[in-house]
Amino acid sequence: MKRKYFISALLFASLFTACKDTEMVSFKTGDTATITPLPADVVSGELFVKFKPEVADILDKAGVITRGGKMTRSSIPSVDEVLDIAGAYTFERVFPLDTRNEVRTRKRGLHLWYIVRFDKDADVLKIAKDMASLAEVAHVEFNREIKRAYNPEVRAKGVSNVTLNAAKVLKSGNVPFNDPRLSDQWHYINDGTVLNNEEDLKKNPNAPKFEKGTYAGNDVNCKEAWKKCTGDPSIIVAVLDEGVMYSHPDLKANMWVNPNETLGSLTDVDGNGYCGDRHGYNFVTDNGLISWGDPNDSGHGTHVAGTIAAVNNNGEGVCGIAGGSGNNDGVKIMSCQLFSGNMGVTLLGEAKAVKYAADNGAVILQCSWGYNSGLANPLFYTPGPRTDKEWMTSAVMEKEVMEYFLHNAGDPNGVIEGGVIIFAAGNEYSAMAGYPGAYGDFISVASIGPDGTPAPYSNYGTPSGSKNMITAPGGDGEGTQRKRALVLSTMPQSAIDLGGNATEGGYGYMEGTSMACPHVSGVAALGLSYAAKLHKHFRADDYRKLLLESVTPIDNKYDGFKPYWYGWNENGMAAPCFQLDLNAHRGKMGGLIDAAKVLANVEGSSYGGRPMKLPNVMVQNGASQQIDLIRVFGKVKSATCQVEDAAVASVEYAAGTLVVKALKEGATKATISVEVVAEDGSTQTQFQSFVITVRAEVGNGWM
Repeated sequence: MKRKYFISALLFASLFTACKDTEMVSFKTGDTATITPLPADVVSGELFVKFKPEVADILDKAGVITRGGKMTRSSIPSVDEVLDIAGAYTFERVFPLDTRNEVRTRKRGLHLWYIVRFDKDADVLKIAKDMASLAEVAHVEFNREIKRAYNPEVRAKGVSNVTLNAAKVLKSGNVPFNDPRLSDQWHYINDGTVLNNEEDLKKNPNAPKFEKGTYAGNDVNCKEAWKKCTGDPSIIVAVLDEGVMYSHPDLKANMWVNPNETLGSLTDVDGNGYCGDRHGYNFVTDNGLISWGDPNDSGHGTHVAGTIAAVNNNGEGVCGIAGGSGNNDGVKIMSCQLFSGNMGVTLLGEAKAVKYAADNGAVILQCSWGYNSGLANPLFYTPGPRTDKEWMTSAVMEKEVMEYFLHNAGDPNGVIEGGVIIFAAGNEYSAMAGYPGAYGDFISVASIGPDGTPAPYSNYGTPSGSKNMITAPGGDGEGTQRKRALVLSTMPQSAIDLGGNATEGGYGYMEGTSMACPHVSGVAALGLSYAAKLHKHFRADDYRKLLLESVTPIDNKYDGFKPYWYGWNENGMAAPCFQLDLNAHRGKMGGLIDAAKVLANVEGSSYGGRPMKLPNVMVQNGASQQIDLIRVFGKVKSATCQVEDAAVASVEYAAGTLVVKALKEGATKATISVEVVAEDGSTQTQFQSFVITVRAEVGNGWM
C-alpha cells in the first residue's frame, strides 16, 4: 500500500487563499509578533505562543517550569488579561522540562514556546490577533491535526505461516544470513529473478514480462556492505509513525531500551519529562504504552522498523539493513508513536516527538509522513507548500524543533555531532516531493521497483534542484502486477488479518515512498555503525552529504514511457492502464542509495570524518567520572595518563576505562598514552590530551 502520512491538506486550502502568485504571506501585528495563517483544520481552543526572551524569567518565576508544567496564569498581566477574556485556560510549556538538556533547549529558544488552552467556543483568530499585539509576544501559531492519507481498512499483503515455515526448510544458500525470507527481500539483494516467478505468471498471465537477470542490482547493495558491518547498538533510529511492535520476535532484540524506566510507569524516573518511556513514547495517548493492536492500525510503524533493524541471522522471518549479525549487535529502534487506530497527534505531539528523539539519543529521524506535494493534482489532492519559504512561514515551531534535532542530536565526542532527518517524498504521482522532506536541509526519498524504474506513485524533485533527493526501493505493484515486487518486512499479525492476534508477530508486503524511506534510514544507520567500528566522528552536515553522494546513477534507465496499472490486483483483475513518462524523472530522483559505497566513503577522508577524541571532563569536587577508552580507541592493551596539576585531579586506568577523581576546584590538562591493538594483532601507541575541570557543583541548575 502506498502509505504516506500527511499533515492535513485542508491547512493549505486556507493558506493559499491569502497568497499572491503562490507566495506564502504571514501578517504582522503590533511591533514584531507574527501569526501563521489560519488553517482550515485548526484545533479549537488552543494556540501556540512564542514569547520574547525578555520575559523568560517572569515565566520561570511564575512556576511554569515544573515537571507537570501546567498552570492557570502566566504572571504577565497583559497576557493574562487577554486570556481571561477567552475563558478558563491552562498555560503550559510545549516541551517538558528535561534537566539534562535545559541549557541547549534555552539556547535554541524552545523554552519560549507555550501552548495555551481556553474556551473551545472562543474566536481563536481574534484571540491570536490580540495575543500578537502584545509587546511580550514574538509569534502566534495555530494548533492543527496531523492525519493519514490512506484507508487503514486496506491491509498489507501478508505472508502465511505455512509459506513462512516452508521457507525455513527451503531457504536459499545464496544469502549471508539464515533468515528464511531474506531471499524474498529483493530490495536488499536483487539477483534479477524476483519478477520471473512462475507462480506469479500463472496467477496473472497478462502481467508484463521481464527478462531474467536484466534488472539485477536494483537494490541497496546489502550483500557487499554486510561483509564490513551489520550494525551497532550505539546507533539509535527514532521511528515517528504508528507504534512499533516491540515484542515482535524479529524486532525485540533491537528495540531501544530506556534502562531507568518501567513500561507504562506513571513515574518519570530519569527526569526527561516523560513517564514510563521504556521503548519510546506514545504521543497520541501521552503515556509510555506503545500500541499497535487497534483494529484500525495498519502495522506501518512495525513494517518500517523491520526494514531498518529486523534482527539478522536469528532464523526468524526477514532481515534488517542494520539488524546486526545475531549477536545482539544491531542498531536500536526508538518508537515515537504519532498514530493509533483512528487517532493521530496534533502539531503539539509531533513537535514533542522530534525533540524527545534528539534528547534521548536518536541520531536519525525516520519520517514516513508529510504534507501533500505542492504540485499534487488538485482534482485528487489539496496541494501543500511549494517552496521552502511557504513551509517555513506556515510551520514556524515545526521548523525550529527540526533544526534542534539537526544541531543537537548526537554527541560532539561520539560518532556523529548533530542528527540526520529523512522523509518519504510522498505518493501523489507528482513532480515535486512533499514538505517537510523537500526542505533543503533534510533528505527526501523517492521510490523505485525491482526493475530500477520509478514507481508511478512516487513524488520526485525538490525546490533545491533535487540536491537533497535520493532514491531507494519502495516497491512497484502498479508497474509489475506482482506482490513480490513490493517490500517485505515485519508486521503485527493483527494488522494483516482483521481480528488477528495482536501478540503474534507476522510479515507482510507494502509499497510506497514510506517503504523507500526506511531503506535510506537503515543504510544511514549502517554507515554510522561502521564509523563506530572504525572509531570515527562526523559532523551531521558532512554525513548527510556523504549519504546523498554514495549512490548508483539511475538516469540511464529513464527513457521512453512505462505502462502501469492503477488499482492493480495480483490475481490479474482489470485495472486502468496509464503511461509514465520516464524522461521527466531524469535529474530529479537523485541516485540509488548504495550501502557499500556509504561504508567505503566512511572509510575514506573526503567527507570530514576524523578519529574520535576524548571528551573534556567536568566533575564535581570529591566525585569521580569514567571515560570509556574502548569507544574512542578500540581494543586497548594498556594506558597511562599524566595530569599537569595533580592537586586538581587524579586519573587511573583499569580494563579499558579511565577513572577521573576530583580533588579540588580548578582546571588542569591531562595527556593519555594508549597502546591500541589492531585487527592483525599489531600494536601502536596513540596520544591525546583533554581538560579536567573541577567545580563545587556540576549541573545546569534546572531542577
